[in-house]
Order: sequence, then structure tokens, then C-alpha cells
Amino acid sequence: MQFNELISHPKILLAIQEMGYVEPTDIQQKAIPKILEGSDIFASAETGTGKTAAFMLPSLQKILSAPIPPKGSNNRGPLVLVLVPTRELAMQVAAEAIKYSKHLPHIKTVCIFGGASYSNQHKDLSRPYHILVATPGRLMDHMQQGRILLSRIETLILDEADRMLDMGFIDAVEMIVKATPKSRQTLLFSATMEKKVLYLSNKILTNPVEIAIESTSFKQENIIQTLHYVDGLEHKYQLLDHHLKDPNITQAIVFTSTKHQADALADKLYELGHQAAALHGDMSQRERTRTMMELRKERIRVLVATDVASRGIDVLTISHVINFDLPACAGDYVHRIGRTGRAGACGTALSFVSFKDKHLLKRIEIFTGQKITTQVIPGLEPKKRSENKRSSDKRPFSNNKSKRKVWKRF
Repeated sequence: MQFNELISHPKILLAIQEMGYVEPTDIQQKAIPKILEGSDIFASAETGTGKTAAFMLPSLQKILSAPIPPKGSNNRGPLVLVLVPTRELAMQVAAEAIKYSKHLPHIKTVCIFGGASYSNQHKDLSRPYHILVATPGRLMDHMQQGRILLSRIETLILDEADRMLDMGFIDAVEMIVKATPKSRQTLLFSATMEKKVLYLSNKILTNPVEIAIESTSFKQENIIQTLHYVDGLEHKYQLLDHHLKDPNITQAIVFTSTKHQADALADKLYELGHQAAALHGDMSQRERTRTMMELRKERIRVLVATDVASRGIDVLTISHVINFDLPACAGDYVHRIGRTGRAGACGTALSFVSFKDKHLLKRIEIFTGQKITTQVIPGLEPKKRSENKRSSDKRPFSNNKSKRKVWKRF
């Protein structure tokens, strides 16, 4: 199947061609026709399956196909609203929308999220626009100030709905949905179909078409997955330093479970001579944007990140993902390692597993349907459990005060 069998507008097709798209992905083939028919959609699709194009391309075509409103009618507010959980994902989705509409200069996209200047967002919202990409909290702020009206919404899209609910946005999402017309089309995309997502879908969707895509990230055929059993925190540091000295690592993302540990580990790695920086939710938007820019320019070789902050990272030069801490949710493991092996490239995913985390490993292997290969490095073998000194309890870097020192090198 070709894109011209799904999308008919020549200027959208030209943008697709210029972006190098060849054939539509599974989610695009299944979702685009149903969206153009006007159906509500409940889709289970992972990051990396092409879901942004799956909802944005038909939304653009619908805007272009709609009749021109008569003069004097209310033209305030967007026609398409995309709700996303994090600012990084908001910026990524907005950037894609702008690319798809590059040959449609009258189609404008506005992106709003927390941690950014209100004055700049007020300026963007004061001009005519068609597509709004927003995080729930900041959107609610603007709605309460009377700067955004959702009465014109024709298409409401919830991207990564499961993550939004995990982050506690359920009340905000429900209030935003109530502010949109009942006649709207609603598209809900989620990596999982857990109970809370099903509850939300039942409340906001009308006779939805259900689409379940087996993500390539579940297969991970192009990602080598291995693990190291570790005795504790100091053992993790030794293994991490060993691996990061490998010249085959172009760029790596190291995942930690806490914001504090992301800072401490980034400082530790920098002291060991690695080009490292942290990315987490306590950083200002300016710091986060600067970090991502440095990562894309390959001035940062090792990014130490938390799960929430990593949402939306799509950097093709990431060759390795290292789980310094295993995630509590098996779905987050799939999301993490999907940061490498992008666009068909080969990638490597390493995980450090303590004996107390073996139940998390079991969950991940059941969830992915794959057994992760154990790797042992001579001289860095784990000790027996009875000999484990549990150095993780010592927290040797808990008093690290050099939280912002990493920025001095930029």
C-alpha cells in the first residue's frame, strides 16, 4: 500500500515524500481510513509505530476538506486538539504537524506546555491557528484564563493516554473533554489497554473502532538485549564505566529511577571523563531544551534520564540504552529500549539486575515474551547472594552537592 491510497491531498503527499516516507506502517494503514470516515478510534500502539502520522495526516486532510466558515462566524480556538503527557512529547508532535503541513502555509500549529513562558504562549494563542498540541495542566491554566476556547474542536486526540493517567491527569483530561463539543471525533492512543484506560475510553468514545498493533518494539529483532546481575550500587558504577568506554557506543541513554540519582550519576560519569548530562522533571524547560539540543548535536554522549523526562526523545544516533535501575512497570522497559534501534537501525539494551529486582525482570520477560541473555564480564562478576555486601544501602552519593556542575562544560 502507498500513501496516495490513504491520503488524497497533493500538498500533504508532497510533504510525506520529502520526509522520506515510503510505505505506511500498520497503524497508519488501519487508522487513517477509519479516521477519515469519522469513526472514533481506540488504538493500542507503542511509540515508534508511526502513530503521530496516523492521527495527524487525516486530521490535516479533514481540516482542508471542511467548508470555509461564513464571515463573521466565531473562528477562535483550534479545530484539532492533541493532548499529550509531557512537554517533550508535545514539542515532538507539534514539530511533526508542522512538517506535514509545510506546504500549507495557512495551517498553523500551536504548542503549549508547562515550564515555558506564558507571554510567548499568549502571543501564539492570540493569532488564528488550527491545531493545538498541549499538556493537560498548562491547557487548563489557559482555559481558566479564558485564552483558549474548545467549542470549535472537531477532532480530539489523546496520545499516550496510559501515561497521562499514570501521571495523575485523569481529572484534568475529563474536564478538558467536557469543554469540547459532543459532536467531536475522539481518537485515543495508548501503549496498553489497562483498566483505567478502558474506563476513560468508555466515557469519552462513541462506538469506537478498536485497533491493536503488535509493536516492533515488542519483537525487538533489531535490538540486542542483555543483562548483568549486580551486587549493589558500586558494582553498577563499575559496570557502567566499563561499558561506556566501549568506542562502539555512539550515544547512550542511562535510565535511573529517581531525579536525584539522575543528577548524581551524571556528575559521577562526568568526573570519570564521560560527556554526560542529566534530564529529569525538576529541571527548568530552558535546561531541558538545552540538553536535548546538545544531545542532538552529539555534544552529549551519555544522557542520564528518568522515564517521564525521556518521553518524546527520538534521536537516531542513540546506539545503546542502559537500565541502571529496572523500571517497576514492564511497559516502561519496552518504551526505554525503544529509544535505540530507531528507523530500522541496530541497537543494544543493557540492564543491571540486583537479586532483589529479579521479580521485576520476570515481569519484563513475561510481558515481552523474551528471555534476556545474561552477560558476565571477567573481573566484574557478581558475588554470590550470601556474600553480597548490599552496597546499594550505603548510598555513597546521597550527599552530592554538585547538582548543576554538569552545565559548566557547555
